[in-house]
Amino acid sequence: MPANILNLPAYTVISLAESDHDYQISAEAKQAVSMCPHCQSDRLVGFGRREQMVRDLPMHGKRVKLYIDTRRYRCQTCAKTFYETLPGVDDRRLMTTRLTAWMGKLAIKRTFASIADKVGCTESTSRSVFSDYVNDLEKTIRFETPKWMGIDEIHLIRPRALITNIQSNTIVELLKDRNIETMIHYLSNLNGKENIQYVAMDMWEPYRDACLVVLPQAKIVIDKFHVVKMANEAMEKVRKGLRDRLTLKEKRGLMHDRYVLLKRERDLTNKDSLLLSDWLKNYAELGLAYRLKEDFFKIYDCSSPNEAQGSYLDWKQRVTPEVADAFRELIRAWDNWAPWILEYFNHPIINTYMESLNNVIRVMNRRDRGYSFEALRAKILFAKGAQKRKHQAQV
Repeated sequence: MPANILNLPAYTVISLAESDHDYQISAEAKQAVSMCPHCQSDRLVGFGRREQMVRDLPMHGKRVKLYIDTRRYRCQTCAKTFYETLPGVDDRRLMTTRLTAWMGKLAIKRTFASIADKVGCTESTSRSVFSDYVNDLEKTIRFETPKWMGIDEIHLIRPRALITNIQSNTIVELLKDRNIETMIHYLSNLNGKENIQYVAMDMWEPYRDACLVVLPQAKIVIDKFHVVKMANEAMEKVRKGLRDRLTLKEKRGLMHDRYVLLKRERDLTNKDSLLLSDWLKNYAELGLAYRLKEDFFKIYDCSSPNEAQGSYLDWKQRVTPEVADAFRELIRAWDNWAPWILEYFNHPIINTYMESLNNVIRVMNRRDRGYSFEALRAKILFAKGAQKRKHQAQV
């Protein structure tokens, strides 16, 4: 029998059996107990044995079961009996500590069910191991407070606030909701919150109001993406409003060609330009909406807040009654959020990471459907988070 088959130096391997899916390895601890854990006496006598099945890391694609011959002792001083403590075995379940560490790390990117199948335990045990792994990690790891913070919304069962580090493109925290009480509590308890310089966010009042209260030194910047997106949405409203006047063939054509309406004019190919020209020529409202959309995007070419506000006011004057309803929400948003929208032109920071991150999170949410928020939060944070060991972190 190879002495190192387990690579667990505290054990002696006695025998090995193999089946289609498992290795069954009999072993015993090398070091006998020398002291009573109750009274520290060394007057011990053997008092029987029992075999315990302990799961270990898979080998060669097969599950591993260790059958450990565990010794029982009786203390002649205090008369208490006890079993020897098995070295390298988790004190919460009959698994080696290296197996639980491996399962915990793997569960960040794999489903609990797939890990349970690989190890030979129940899915609930896999979940429990991951929960303990995360709790242990959070005792030794903190997430860096960013100087440039992003706050955005993702949908995991319901809307949640996602905190990101814009400079390093990493996740800092995923909050249970996006209410102002939750935001204030989180921001108030951040280490180094006074060093936050900028916060990029969408137009959700609790984000803004919490930052104004807790982070008065930070500049609030409304993410450009959330503003220009509303211009595209306004044009889409105009397009959809035309459908009642179109034949079935025209409806299908407009749906098929909608991508050219959403593209920036500067990015159109020759073929795109021809398609667009036909639609805009035949439908005046669509042409007006497209031009307003394009001109709104150009506001973000301005180099100062004053220039941008002037460009916006000129643009607003060109919104005619035919398309006013479609652009009403965009106009209301700018008018209500102008100070923070215009801050972008002083500090052009954007949370570009969010779009790709949302795609990753959506895949994770589908794959791990039915998981609790706590489990999903841990998987997302430890897969994508900006982490530092606490003992290395600067206070």
